[in-house]
Amino acid sequence: MSALILRLAGPLQSWGERSAFAPVRDTAPFPTRSALTGMFAAAEGISRDDSGALHRYRPLRFTIRIDRPGVPLIDYHTAGGGRRTSRTAATSGGSNKGAAVITRRHYLADAVFVVAVSGPEPTIDRLARALRRPCWAPYLGRRSCVPDEPLLLHARAADPETELRTRVPLSRTPQPTSSGTATLAVPFLYEHPPTDGQPGAEADTVSVNDIPLSFSPQARAYGSRTLHRTTEQLPAALAGPQHTLLPRLIDYARDHA
Repeated sequence: MSALILRLAGPLQSWGERSAFAPVRDTAPFPTRSALTGMFAAAEGISRDDSGALHRYRPLRFTIRIDRPGVPLIDYHTAGGGRRTSRTAATSGGSNKGAAVITRRHYLADAVFVVAVSGPEPTIDRLARALRRPCWAPYLGRRSCVPDEPLLLHARAADPETELRTRVPLSRTPQPTSSGTATLAVPFLYEHPPTDGQPGAEADTVSVNDIPLSFSPQARAYGSRTLHRTTEQLPAALAGPQHTLLPRLIDYARDHA
């Protein structure tokens, strides 16, 4: 087993969970498995209609470190309207009645997630090559949400959870405290019970419906999974002044990607 470590950051992210083509397009508070699978499939040049290729991503296991949860943002969005029917945008169902298409699109602003993607070494090596030279550019849930660089921090981590806890720079400025503590409380999401976590890091569970079974626009389907959520104390040294963050991320990526 090996692992990629990705840093998902940008001005906006949107990880739709329940609202495909609905007037209100929500976002989950963290990257979904379906969106990450879609990112990998796009990088490898796999089309949405090739649902048979999804089996190649089923052995992958995800661990998410939430550096910054982001600020919820809603965009009141309109398309078309005020023109004759032939010049008005059609809905996802193909209808076109000349009215404006109105949606409320939810985003996370200024969020940062670090994701460890574990799997068989040949799969991880293949995904690393695809992310370095993607067929279709990666995005953070929606095409308008462009990721910051560096995206790929580590191409072959032997112990990804230790990397997340002790080595990957933390995208957060430490706040001074009266107790002078040397740690920061950071949320994690695991796909398995974190038996190797820090002592006292108790986990609760959350159920999500984001395992992709089909990406076909006419027949999208998803399965459910259970995530284990903890808050762990990480060394405050992983964070630092904002002006040093990008150089530290670049140095880390150069050493491991």
